[in-house]
Amino acid sequence: MTNSTGSAAHVAGLMPRDASNTLANEDLLPTTAAQRHWTWKDFAALWVGMVVCVPTYTMASSMLDQGFTWQMAVWLVFLANCIVLVPMVLIGRVGPRYGVPFPVLARASFGVKGANLPAVLRGLVACGWFSINCYFGALALHGFLNILGMNLAGPADGQTISTSQFMCFLAFWAVHIWFIWKGPESIRMLEVIAAPLMIIASIALVVVLVMKVPSGQLFNLPAKVVEGGPKTWAALTGLVGFWATLALNIPDFTRFAKSQKDQVVGQAIGLPIPMALFSMVGVIGFSASAILYGKAQLFPDGLLTQ
Repeated sequence: MTNSTGSAAHVAGLMPRDASNTLANEDLLPTTAAQRHWTWKDFAALWVGMVVCVPTYTMASSMLDQGFTWQMAVWLVFLANCIVLVPMVLIGRVGPRYGVPFPVLARASFGVKGANLPAVLRGLVACGWFSINCYFGALALHGFLNILGMNLAGPADGQTISTSQFMCFLAFWAVHIWFIWKGPESIRMLEVIAAPLMIIASIALVVVLVMKVPSGQLFNLPAKVVEGGPKTWAALTGLVGFWATLALNIPDFTRFAKSQKDQVVGQAIGLPIPMALFSMVGVIGFSASAILYGKAQLFPDGLLTQ
């Protein structure tokens, strides 16, 4: 950890904390020593919380239609995240060293005012990703409420989403916005609590499915025969791109790290292995649904509503 927070602010083009400057605010100023208390466990929990999502669940199983075996698909997921971990850790070093977020780091390449462009573009990509996760979260919440006996209607003919599903979307969105509004510390606390629960829920799902379907059938998924065979490099590139955007703005989180070691170890533990394992959960769910219901369910809410 650097002992020159003021120097970091000067390098970043910022004025002192008590100055009135359009280029600086509490979100952009370098973190203080007191704020840099995230340990490797916090970063591991943060990653588990981000990894356990519907797109990860569908990642390996969706590759079966591209000609991959499930073993090869899971291996590529793991390999891709080992690759993206490298820039994630290297760019993340800026956080503990200078305590600055991505919009400030971008000033080194784009200039003080020019950095607004990549910052806005990164934010727009994040908005799209956030909406995708909220949509899938809303479907899961909708299905869960129906399991509880609320009998909420799905989309009618010609509809993409029903009114009740849209209300679930707004509820799911509002809860996330509350934590985002409270700042990174609230996100850290949420992930520390949620990560173990997500792991337990994933294990419980696998246990239930293994009890219903013999493991010999679960892991006997045939790969689809495609002309020219599976496109390994194209698939690997797409998988690397899954978290490549976050590699750009990872200093937004690592600037709260207690040390370089904490951000490196936490990310190394929390990213590649959980990605591979949770994509494996998706493979099991995909295979089990095909055996139990006669139709493979790519998304987990399809299991919930059966």
